[in-house]
Amino acid sequence: MSLFKARDWWSTVLGENEEFDQGCLCVADVDNSGQDKIIVGSYMGYLRIFSPHPVKPGDGFQAEDQLLEVQFREPILQVEVGKFVSGTEVLHLAVLHCRKLCVYAVSGTLGNVEHGNQYQIKLMYEHNLQRTACNMTYGPFGGVKGRDLICIQSMDGMLMLFEQESYAFGRFLPGFLLPGPLTYSSRTDSFITVSSCRQVESYKYQVLAFATDADERQETEQQKLGSGKRLVVDWVLNIGEQALDICVVSFNQAVSSVFVLGERNFFCLKDNGQIRFMKKLDCNPSCFIPYCSVTEGTINTLVGNHSSMLHVYQDVTLKWAAQLPHIPVSVKVANFQDLRGVIVTLSDSGHLQCSYLGTDPSLFQAPKIESREINYEELDAEMKKLQKIIKEATKTQGILLPFLYIPLTQAIDSEVKAEAVPSVTVKVLCLTQTVALNWWQMLTNLPVFCLLH
Repeated sequence: MSLFKARDWWSTVLGENEEFDQGCLCVADVDNSGQDKIIVGSYMGYLRIFSPHPVKPGDGFQAEDQLLEVQFREPILQVEVGKFVSGTEVLHLAVLHCRKLCVYAVSGTLGNVEHGNQYQIKLMYEHNLQRTACNMTYGPFGGVKGRDLICIQSMDGMLMLFEQESYAFGRFLPGFLLPGPLTYSSRTDSFITVSSCRQVESYKYQVLAFATDADERQETEQQKLGSGKRLVVDWVLNIGEQALDICVVSFNQAVSSVFVLGERNFFCLKDNGQIRFMKKLDCNPSCFIPYCSVTEGTINTLVGNHSSMLHVYQDVTLKWAAQLPHIPVSVKVANFQDLRGVIVTLSDSGHLQCSYLGTDPSLFQAPKIESREINYEELDAEMKKLQKIIKEATKTQGILLPFLYIPLTQAIDSEVKAEAVPSVTVKVLCLTQTVALNWWQMLTNLPVFCLLH
């Protein structure tokens, strides 16, 4: 088994024949209890909330780990957690459907019996959408304090902004063809997306707010002459490929950056759209998340790919690679119990896993051999057969003859003093002790002088 694999800390399989995508996974303290929870929505309309508590790593799913399961009538495109309710900074859950945005409060009550705590959701407000939604992002738009606003991108290129319980305005993106990933940068107060022209585009919130309303699609002559109300892009960068995801990060030890995951590369951009660095990937990526900065000036990034691998990059340097049991479509980082930095991955078929990176070996235990009764009669017959073979083999020993090779005489004058004595050189190859002694007796009866070698 591979030593470099993501170690299974907790895992489960969600439903049957359900489909999941990038926006279906969220990790946050949705019930405001101080502990991270896993929120998963599916295209079948199921909303599930988990709080993993394995007895030991690798135990898998327990019944008490699932806090809530609710089925809605519409598919769930994306789930997010933020300060979405006015008058309070308590976290709430936003659920995006195809034609509806719903915000819920998730709460739990202590159970009086062994069944544990009881969790429920309460609808705070909802917005019916006039256009089919694709994705959403949230943040303190316009620099507001203590609350988060929501921006939804429709399939036909309209950005719909909601100030919590009320609809603010909508703007059409110029030159729109297909929707792309969308995120918000609080540092520059701008929305960043990737268009179908394979360009990263940034739009200021103030420009969106003061532009012409989306209901007036036809530009007037005054607007064409330049009245300052047209939607103008802040900066554009051509990356030459379609983007899978986009993320804005800002850590204490690193500068604020915009990360874009392409089909073959991932890019790190500055706030003004300039490239800080880019990395060409060996495999087709499926998801990513920049998660921390361990060295000043660098950022670590988790990248999952279609080879079921999870790569850890420090800027452009590959620091670690681990094998996953599935192809992730979304990856998050969470803190459960006292374990920090748990990697949460979700596949398109609903395989949800919490894992950690390590090199502890997977110990192999040989399976127990089934015991069987001993047949003494068969053992005796086999023993007699072997003894017979051994006895026959011992009878053939000692009958091999040696090779006697007698060449021309090789005696020299110093070896034979008498000139009239004939001499030959005899070489005997002895194979066994018995045969060698018999040949020695035969040679000693020869009436010649022999030199044995």
